Amino acid sequence: MSSQDTPSGLTDAQYDQIIRETLARIEATVDRWLEDDVADIDAARTGGMLTLALPNRSQLIVNAQPPLHELWLAAKRGGFHFKYSAQGSWIDTKSGEEFFALLSACASEQLGKPVQF
Repeated sequence: MSSQDTPSGLTDAQYDQIIRETLARIEATVDRWLEDDVADIDAARTGGMLTLALPNRSQLIVNAQPPLHELWLAAKRGGFHFKYSAQGSWIDTKSGEEFFALLSACASEQLGKPVQF
């Protein structure tokens, strides 16, 4: 299958690399927040799924969807599906919002204070 035949125009290897980088960026941010006493969020990764457990027992779940070359986010606000754009960012398939902006908004809502991924 060529990259033109894949759902995102990315090869599987490119998609996997971008997903690894995306999840690592989230984990690094959460680790920094813990060190700096910004937010007490527990991050747990299982394969392509990253669960962020917040102090109020709510969760944010970020999940890779390799067959579709998508990234999914589950939050109290709802579920969102993102495709990787030619501009180098994950874009929501319905609203057009950028992934990290929406993740920041959902995390801020659920934490009750502003945070920025």
